[in-house]
Amino acid sequence: MRTLDFAPLYRSTVGFDRMISLLDQAARVEPSTTWPPYDIEKVADDAYRITMAVAGFTPDEIDLTQHDTVLQVTGQRTGRRGDRTTDRDGERAYLHRGIATRPFRQTFNLADHVRVTGASLDNGLLTVDLKREVPEALKPRRIAIAGATSPIGQDNAQVQDNAHAQVEDHAEAA
Repeated sequence: MRTLDFAPLYRSTVGFDRMISLLDQAARVEPSTTWPPYDIEKVADDAYRITMAVAGFTPDEIDLTQHDTVLQVTGQRTGRRGDRTTDRDGERAYLHRGIATRPFRQTFNLADHVRVTGASLDNGLLTVDLKREVPEALKPRRIAIAGATSPIGQDNAQVQDNAHAQVEDHAEAA
């Protein structure tokens, strides 16, 4: 696969650093980002959900951190012994261990104004709820245009009032 060099874009653009960094990061897909498997779904217009398959982990062993526009999910089993045939408590002896419990770190780049509203772990699925909340100051707003006449058409009531005032002025002058 061909690699792309984004260095010239950094030199010739101003204010687009984040977008170019995202393109650069997308070009460098690491094989470790495929585990654990996850889904991203759009729940509503401004609500999203990330669901990760983290079987074998407890809520205490998973850490969610959001810093600006980056959400990082890390998992690290605690209390594991060096013996792979016994579990944490040393009570079970495994003949085959197919559920992966290796440490992981998954990073998600979030859009501006997206924040984590909640997280839950149920039946081996970690669910992270996200919501986009654009501040009022940044939302689009309609701006009224002031002027002497209406640019689309005339207001009939205003035309009648003006004509009536002109007739009264002529009557008073005569």
